[in-house]
Amino acid sequence: SSKSGGAWCGSYTEQRYENGERVAPVLSIVCNFTLPTKTAPSLLTLDETETFFHEFGHALHFMFHKVRYRGLTNVEGDFVELPSQIMENWAFEPEMLRQYATHYLTGEVIPDELVEKLRNSQYFNQGFGTTELLAASLTDLRLHDEHDYAPFDVNEYEKGVTASLGLIPQIEPRYRYTYFSHIFDGGYSAGYYFYTWAAVLDKDAFQAFKESGDLFNRKVAADFRSKVLERGGSEPGMTMYRNFRGADPDKTALLKARGLWQEPAAETPAAE
Repeated sequence: SSKSGGAWCGSYTEQRYENGERVAPVLSIVCNFTLPTKTAPSLLTLDETETFFHEFGHALHFMFHKVRYRGLTNVEGDFVELPSQIMENWAFEPEMLRQYATHYLTGEVIPDELVEKLRNSQYFNQGFGTTELLAASLTDLRLHDEHDYAPFDVNEYEKGVTASLGLIPQIEPRYRYTYFSHIFDGGYSAGYYFYTWAAVLDKDAFQAFKESGDLFNRKVAADFRSKVLERGGSEPGMTMYRNFRGADPDKTALLKARGLWQEPAAETPAAE
């Protein structure tokens, strides 16, 4: 009953070097999954499944980093969620679902029509969700961009900020200033955009696997491990990303994943 809510990856011991040899860390993934009942085992919801893949990504990052100095293990805040969020991309891919999504009584593999429904449901409400996240990120940045403080009415100030962003009344920021704990006691001051930026990175990085034609491509996976996961914070995040991807991140993959991408219209040849 005293267990904390949410889910996280935590460590018991960190990686270290003894006599020149690396000693692997010891860690755990802690979740709050649906409890079993008298007639059924613990069956994970879609959100819980995605959470498990997410936290396992953090675990891989922690297990694989190979840096000799503790101060070089941490990465920048807007890069820390890439290793976790990229794992979410596999969770509901048909190739992955066929490996683990089986009926708990009959062992039947998840049928294709249900996979299709599941994948289509991922587009639901993405316009609203993306807008409210970006609105919260922008109001966070605006607040931390103030240099000269004078007493002010928080609600009126926030109203002015949201109006300047062009938000419609039906879509407001996910959090209001009066309870936006991320930016005051959550370690995300001026950094709530981390979540969306990490989504740009993880969707673009996942394209490396899709472009290879094999979501389990060992060469691409080894590249991601050696050029991103093992490096810890020994190089700037974008340097590691470019070394892996060979280019700057492209937001197109994120827009397509959320159903917000519209292919540019083909140019009509000029009449002669």
